[in-house]
Amino acid sequence: MRDLIKALKALSDETRLRILNLLLERECCVCEVMQALDISQTRASRNLSILHDAGFLKLRKEGLWSLYSIAEDTEDFRAALLDAVRKALKDSKVLDGDRERLRKAVRIGPGCGGPGRK
Repeated sequence: MRDLIKALKALSDETRLRILNLLLERECCVCEVMQALDISQTRASRNLSILHDAGFLKLRKEGLWSLYSIAEDTEDFRAALLDAVRKALKDSKVLDGDRERLRKAVRIGPGCGGPGRK
């Protein structure tokens, strides 16, 4: 039950839903999320960490880069929640704008300073 509560709390924030929207498009590093949502590195990292801890994201290291993607292989209720989020996020002008800014986002520095950086 604790995992379900953690997952539902993770989904109860607009910024985290907007991040999921980006990651449904493609894998992203912290700086790409920052640019697409026009938020600080701290805010992007904190929210990515919450989604990762709740089991919705995978973290992959590539050199200094911390790259996040949707944990498609998630089990049980998380898969159902991700499916519901995917359906609910369609047809939003705000989210369309986020995706458009993501297309223009670039990796701006070694590792972007994201969570998990050594």
